[in-house]
Amino acid sequence: MLRSALLATLFAALSPFALADVEFVTPAAGGTLAAGAVSITWKDSGTAPALSLLAGWSIQLMVGGNTDATSVAITSFAGNMVAGNSYTATIPAAASGPATNGYYLKMTSAATSGGQVINFSKRFSISGMTGVVPAAAVAGIAASAGSLDGPPTINSVSNNAGGNAGNGAAAGGDEYAIPYGQQTGATKYAPMQPIPPTKITKKNFTPLNPTSAVVIARTNLPPAQGVVTTLTQSQTFSVVSVENTAAPVAGPTGDMAKFLNRWKD
Repeated sequence: MLRSALLATLFAALSPFALADVEFVTPAAGGTLAAGAVSITWKDSGTAPALSLLAGWSIQLMVGGNTDATSVAITSFAGNMVAGNSYTATIPAAASGPATNGYYLKMTSAATSGGQVINFSKRFSISGMTGVVPAAAVAGIAASAGSLDGPPTINSVSNNAGGNAGNGAAAGGDEYAIPYGQQTGATKYAPMQPIPPTKITKKNFTPLNPTSAVVIARTNLPPAQGVVTTLTQSQTFSVVSVENTAAPVAGPTGDMAKFLNRWKD
């Protein structure tokens, strides 16, 4: 029975003073997981704000060094904070190979106020791996030998709440102006959704964006890599309601009043 765990979750929301952070319960630094079904668990570090102020999260199982150039994501999982502080995931044995303390978890969590925080677990090993460690990760593992630390936290919460300036640009600014297809990195930014008009005036359909080539998959594809999270710009549209001060219309009289009164019985 596999009870070891990958772990991760997170934290980050907007408080004028501090950011929440995730404390990994498992796997322990230097521990060993078994490929297959594993339980990912975590807890709030106790730093405000609460995990309830965080939205969706995604977890990537990384192998390699502590930089983008020397690490590779071999599988990923996603969920939301409402589901609780645990997640059962599957580590495919053929996705990589044996690597002592060559693995760590990368957790990307979206803050409800905008932006995101990325946390990393300590390093650990995975038994039962039957594949080959990606070439791009081999040198990174060698460079990290002797240390159980993963990469440092990356904070790009809106307005950089809680400090950590320099660890990432605040989300919610120019990122949304860049066409989606031209953006790079694990997080992409979608523009604000348009508000439907009160009246249809268009006679001809015109796409908002150019079409792109699509190849239909005919066999099972490997786990998705690259984009982990898409953040949509907050909606600024608002509605104001006012009281109708017009006097009510008088009720019917004569035969119509008699007709309607029949239905009161």
